[in-house]
Amino acid sequence: MTLRLQAMRGDIAHIASDAAIVNLFEGVERPGGATGAVDRALGQLISELISDREITGKRGNNVLIHTPTGRYDGFVPKRVLVMGLGKQANFGADEVREVAAVAANRLKGIAKTATTIVHGAGIGGLDTAMAAQAIAEGSIIGSYGFNKYKQTSNESSDRLELMNVAELNDSRLPEVRSGLGLGIASAEAQNFARDLVNEPANVLSPVAMADEARQVAEDHGLQLTSMSLDECRSMGMNAFAGVAQGSHRPAEFLHMTYAGDPSDASNNVWLIGKSITFDSGGLSLKPSRGMVTMKGDMGGGAAVLAAMKIVGGLRPRINVHAVLPITENMPGGGAQRPGDVVQAMNGKYVEIDNTDAEGRLTLADALGYARNNGAARIIDVATLTGAARVALGTGNAAVFGNDDALVGSVMDAAEASGDGMWRLPLDATSKRLNRSNIADVKNSGGAPAGSITAAHFISEFAEDTPWVHIDIASVSMVTGNRRMFRTAGATGAPTRTLAKLVVSLAR
Repeated sequence: MTLRLQAMRGDIAHIASDAAIVNLFEGVERPGGATGAVDRALGQLISELISDREITGKRGNNVLIHTPTGRYDGFVPKRVLVMGLGKQANFGADEVREVAAVAANRLKGIAKTATTIVHGAGIGGLDTAMAAQAIAEGSIIGSYGFNKYKQTSNESSDRLELMNVAELNDSRLPEVRSGLGLGIASAEAQNFARDLVNEPANVLSPVAMADEARQVAEDHGLQLTSMSLDECRSMGMNAFAGVAQGSHRPAEFLHMTYAGDPSDASNNVWLIGKSITFDSGGLSLKPSRGMVTMKGDMGGGAAVLAAMKIVGGLRPRINVHAVLPITENMPGGGAQRPGDVVQAMNGKYVEIDNTDAEGRLTLADALGYARNNGAARIIDVATLTGAARVALGTGNAAVFGNDDALVGSVMDAAEASGDGMWRLPLDATSKRLNRSNIADVKNSGGAPAGSITAAHFISEFAEDTPWVHIDIASVSMVTGNRRMFRTAGATGAPTRTLAKLVVSLAR
């Protein structure tokens, strides 16, 4: 069950709920605003706990106060949760998301309903709509769980069900509602991407993923074209076909279109997502433990598909094209071999150095298809290389590009959305590692600079079209809580960044 959020006009002390959520910055001795009003209603109890150093306001500090019905005159909520915001100088939308997520999880098993103030919209200095959006995103993303295959799980019944967002000022209530609406749509889309990535590969086959895309297109009035493997071969997509031919499950190549500016076809951006529903490594077989998370090798495609849900709801004035080359990478009897040479859609010959460097082959033909169809800007998203994790850990995706302005737009959207990203170079020295003795290029430059050589390979097919490559292998699935509002498992990153980028590029 997804957490519901609604804006309410009123004093948080007078709204009936299982818990009221207020906040405090680090270093504040006497709370003001809504927290101060609650403190006065409780006979200065919050101030007393501040004096006792139980409530510190530090980031991560949260204290639950029980306020039984009738104990405090005129105070209705059964509990008060005081959330530490950390230092005011470091406070922003990402901190609001984290506070909202921690609060929703702190109340798990305790409360079904809660009421929160708009963290950061008062003394915090944040835009009201932005703060409300961040509350919705943090609460919904942070309370996510994937328990579809747990018959005995009680997690769903233990979750918070309703979050009221209280605002006393009538003039700010429309901003709160607007921010909540956008935050709910964005967070639910990101959780949709997480559901797709968390699904086991025996359930989410290439056809099943394509069916999910068909449903998104139907729900949001988007055009969808699907091409079979034979159709792809007839168009010269031999790099994509080479990967797909090792599996007995049918591949599909999807092109989804949102026509936000039909009178100007050149006003467009193309989002391309790597969509390998399971990656065994092909004949360059992965070790068995290396395959455990490879159901998530379609994380880029999931994020692109989820972003199209947001775009379809926002209706920006720009044409958005999404391309998903969906297949498995399996070592079946028809699988391509190391040493094979294939010709990609743009005419370049590729030597297959390693069949486990398959995602870039599918992207090569996806980029060729986009360029053949008038792409003005291309963003590709892929769980591409373990080298990205080695270089950057699990806090940032690796970003590459041939156009500084477009890279800047991506980085700005990521910062606003709370997705960590870091730009890496496309240097001439690393590019030489992709040289082939018998073809135009080989599909792997080996271990050194692995994420960079992979990006260099993709750049061969972007050519002179403004292009950004986002390697999300280090952030798409995590084994622990990288941040409190992104729990273990699939993260759905960078769904909201892609949607934010599209809106920023709209005319």
